[in-house]
Amino acid sequence: MWRVASRNTLNCLIGCMIGDISMLVYLQAYHPHLPMMLTMGLAMAAGLVTSILFESAILRWREGFGWRAAFTMAFSMSFLSMLGMELAANTTDFMLTGGRVPPSDPFYWTALAISVGAGFLAPLPYNYWKFKRHGKACH
Repeated sequence: MWRVASRNTLNCLIGCMIGDISMLVYLQAYHPHLPMMLTMGLAMAAGLVTSILFESAILRWREGFGWRAAFTMAFSMSFLSMLGMELAANTTDFMLTGGRVPPSDPFYWTALAISVGAGFLAPLPYNYWKFKRHGKACH
């Protein structure tokens, strides 16, 4: 069960981090004057959107769902997990870097690795519980 929960969490993590990290890098490069809370909020929103899209695509191609059913399933089964993941990753990053370390700084990548790890571990028990409760993986 932990293996399936870990795989589900990893799928969620990949989707979340695609949007989250992309938005953070973009905003730091082109809009560094934005308030940190707005930057983090936009990064989290981007992460949630890309995760839902990524998991919908997995359900569509791996499980044969229609797009509407895949989107509904991805949103309903994973949104709380994604939200917890985003909160954990962004809070960890902010605590480590203050949100203002440029990607050219080696510490940026260390902090990113730690943040991604926190983002993975935070929702893992919840995903395990959901899998155990429903008896099947949602993605």
